[in-house]
Amino acid sequence: MPGSIQTIERAAAVLRLLASTGRPLALAEIAAALDLPRPTAHGIVRTLREVGFVDQDAPSAQYRLGEGLHQLHTEGWDRHDLRARSMNWADALAGSTGCAVHVGVSTGRAVSLVHHVFRPDGSPQRLRINEEQPLHATAPGKCLLAFAPVVTPTLRELDLQRYTGRTCTSSAALELHLASARRRGCATDVGEFETGIGGAAVPLRSAGGLTVGALGIGGPVEQLFGSGGEPRPRLVAELVAAAREISVTLGHT
Repeated sequence: MPGSIQTIERAAAVLRLLASTGRPLALAEIAAALDLPRPTAHGIVRTLREVGFVDQDAPSAQYRLGEGLHQLHTEGWDRHDLRARSMNWADALAGSTGCAVHVGVSTGRAVSLVHHVFRPDGSPQRLRINEEQPLHATAPGKCLLAFAPVVTPTLRELDLQRYTGRTCTSSAALELHLASARRRGCATDVGEFETGIGGAAVPLRSAGGLTVGALGIGGPVEQLFGSGGEPRPRLVAELVAAAREISVTLGHT
């Protein structure tokens, strides 16, 4: 059988060391305590800092345990923090696409909207922050089903309720939708939740590539989709670019 992975063992040792001292430590102290070359110790603490498990005090350059460790005890990324990190990019995305913008997270059997930016066309709209929507009939919901399957129900557990004539109401058909989403990196809703209103959504990822939410755009179906039912490439490119920038703030590289 393969042996243990030395780098992970060393990273765990760094975290145990920082947890046991009760004070920040300099790089030289960490290296000496673990009998590591300074370049090796620096590479480990730098990586732990980048994923949020270690913080570094700027004036002293010393290291301590980071806030990211506390998130391991919670269910996913803090929704208020996710909204705060998304706001600027969501506003810009609404302006560049002319679409409404949503940020959604899984609540188990639904997608909860933690942020919503209105379409900038002045049309009547209502604020949907904290609204829960079905996973199987919305672009953000299908995005989470496709890219975060461990935090969403299996397809057999979903209540595939019909909302419009386009709603996907069978597990087999929904699986085809999800396979298509994984292939192109983008989930879509062609008027499946609200008649005439469609959407597209892509995953928001944190450190290591973990999907923690979905970034979506929404608007009239004819605005988002071409004659073949595919999302318009320019809009998808804008959506993907915004999701990439938000993901960087979440620690994804």
